[in-house]
Formats: sequence, C-alpha cells, structure tokens
Amino acid sequence: MRRSFRKLLNSDPSVNWLQPLPHDPPVVRRDVPLALARGRRVVHLGFTDERQTETKLREGRWLHAALADVAPELVGLDLDEAGVQQAVDAGYEAYVVDVQDADALAALAVEPADLVIAGEIIEHLENPGAFLRAVQQLLRPDGELVVTTPNAYRASGFFALVLGEELIHPDHVGIHSVHTLRTLGARAGYRVEHLGYYQNAPKIDTTSAGAVTKAVRGVQGVVSRRAPHWSDGIYAVYSLPRG
Repeated sequence: MRRSFRKLLNSDPSVNWLQPLPHDPPVVRRDVPLALARGRRVVHLGFTDERQTETKLREGRWLHAALADVAPELVGLDLDEAGVQQAVDAGYEAYVVDVQDADALAALAVEPADLVIAGEIIEHLENPGAFLRAVQQLLRPDGELVVTTPNAYRASGFFALVLGEELIHPDHVGIHSVHTLRTLGARAGYRVEHLGYYQNAPKIDTTSAGAVTKAVRGVQGVVSRRAPHWSDGIYAVYSLPRG
C-alpha cells in the first residue's frame, strides 16, 4: 500500500518529487541559537526583532540579550536604524547594514565569527540565495550559520484555511520547507550539517482567549512530537566547505 502511494505521488520517474525529512521531535526555537552560541563569538543578523526590542527587553524575551549572557563576543547587524541605536545606547556592539549586500558587509570589516545567526530573516528576503552567499564572509573557516524560518507545512497554517484565509506575516515573500533550506544552502556553497524542527513558545495571557490559545498550543505540541513535520518552523545549520 505504501509503495503504491509513493508511486502515485512520484509518477514521473525522471524526477524524484519525494524528499527525505527529519524525524526528531521539535525543539524550542530560541534554544537552538542559544545552545550553539555558548562560549563562541557570535554575529546576530536582524537582531532588533522588527522594532519590538523595547517590549521584548521588558518582558525578558529578547533573544539578543539572552545571547549576550552565553556568548563572550556578540555583534548585532540590522537595517533598523532606531533599533540599532537603542542597542548601542544600551551598551551592545551593533551596526546598521543591509545583510543582503555583500559589499556593505565587507565595508564594515567586522571580525568573522564562530557562529552567525539568521533567525526568522530568510522568509523576508527577495533573494535568499544571494543573502546566504553574502554572509559567508562573516564566518570563520570553521564557523557555522544557523537559519530559522516558519515551516511551509505548519499545522496552524492549515487550520487557517478553514476560514478561507492564509496565516502568514504580511512582510513575508517566501515560505520554506526542509528541502528548500537544504537546497538553498547547498547551492550557496555550504555544507548542510543539520536540519530540524522547532516549536514557538509564545507568551499567553490569562484571559479566556489566552486559555483557548493555551489549549490549542497544547494539542499542537502533542501533534508535533508525534508528527514533527507539522511543527511551527524549521532550522538549518550550515558550515563552509572543508579543505
């Protein structure tokens, strides 16, 4: 039965339409960069979180601040001038730059890092391949780039279709799967070290709506552990070619 179904889905023998997927249960999204950043020099791209820095700082949810607790050296790069200035005023090393622009990155002359973090950025970019190539210069030869992005097959996206609507951030111009992250990384000249899934850990209020949200997230958590392919997002860990 399974073989017949695979044949039905992959009816063109000249092209393999069915691609392998990870099977490990999802992790909490922020745990991925935090675990990789410990004890390393880190460059954090898009670190101001779309002008939510002040709110996330107040609520203890700003990833950049958490990274500063585990990384001995941390640099933030972002196009948000106000957010960068706020970070500089708070004592962080940060610069305004378009991280898609290889020449602009080169002009900064930032010391290469052990780890570059591109969290929830790639789905906003019109040319993700050019972006991946541009940021290679930010890595030491043995460094790693970690990318996180929403999952094209996340369960909540399918629930929204019941309403006749699409669940997506209004600024997103792309949505990715495990295969697209694997292929983009390889085409941009990286070794794909690891691919996995993550679940978000949103702040939930104490109202009745919050209770409903908590219940739904609980169901989603159970589903994602058993069927990780429907998790909220995906992450990829890339490295530069060896030798």
